[in-house]
Amino acid sequence: NLIGDALVGIVHKKPAPGGISAVGGTGSIYTFFGPDEMTFQNLTKSFLVRDLPHIMPALGLASEPLPLWWTTDFINSSEPGTPLEDEKWIVGEFN
Repeated sequence: NLIGDALVGIVHKKPAPGGISAVGGTGSIYTFFGPDEMTFQNLTKSFLVRDLPHIMPALGLASEPLPLWWTTDFINSSEPGTPLEDEKWIVGEFN
């Protein structure tokens, strides 16, 4: 969860056992973390420092501010067991 360019929280969504989707109402497991959670440090640092300044221009909205309250859904595309510092994350959607 972001307010403008400030990360205020992280929600990790995991599908229910045997499930393939982590959307609400499917038995998914939601875990809430603060913005400084070490598990996601590489992801948040990379996104906030490297990627965030390019989002609005990439959408053709360079003169517009970031939304007031918004989220980015990431999908971990790494093989299980990949060290945290080597994980690869893909943006699934912006909300």
